[in-house]
Parts: sequence; structure tokens; C-alpha cells
Amino acid sequence: QVQLVESGGGLVQAGGSLRVSCAASGRTFSSYVMGWFRQAPGKEREFVAAITWSGGSTYYGDSVKGRFTISRDNAKNTVYLQMNSLKPEDTGVYYCAAGRVGLSRLERSYAYWGQGTQVTVSS
Repeated sequence: QVQLVESGGGLVQAGGSLRVSCAASGRTFSSYVMGWFRQAPGKEREFVAAITWSGGSTYYGDSVKGRFTISRDNAKNTVYLQMNSLKPEDTGVYYCAAGRVGLSRLERSYAYWGQGTQVTVSS
């Protein structure tokens, strides 16, 4: 069982940066693939990024590639999403998720989800 708690969301101007974090409970955190998803108002949840248990491989959605960086610190049971060059269309609730299927953009590949943190990018 893994419990996930996101933090670090907030309001930022377009072009700015923000880092969101996801703290996980449970001693098996390091064995999980971790992912970030987001959901804008009135839209379906969208894949953002994923990282393998070791941190050696990452996978990004096309809309964030080159601007966002996912990383993890297994000693701290935490995964991060560094967001640079933010755009108003990056606005949404950001969710972290844990799974064991492998790097995946599919929601069904992740068994555990956090409650989300709001990120708002103003123009």
C-alpha cells in the first residue's frame, strides 16, 4: 500500500517556474514507477511524465517535453516535477501516481493516486 501527498502548487506567471513534490509513505516506494498527470477544468486527465524505480529512465508527454523534468529521491520517498517556461495551458490539478507496470502514459497502469495540487499559470 502506498499513500501519496502532493505539495508545491500555486500561482505563477507565464514563463515562470514551479516545482511540485509528491511524498510517498510505505517502505516499497523505490520499487514503483512514479507518474505525474494533470487535469484542467472541463478536460480529461492528461499524462505529464513518468520515471522508473531507479530514476534511470523517464518519459514525457509531448506538451511538456523540454520544459518539465521529473526526478525522484528514493531515500526521501519523494518524486518531483520541475516545471519551467510555464504556459497558461499548463494550468490544472497535478496528480502523482504509483504503479508497477512500467513507464506508461495510461492511467490504468497506476494503482495509487494522490489528491492533487493546484497549479495556476497566469498570462
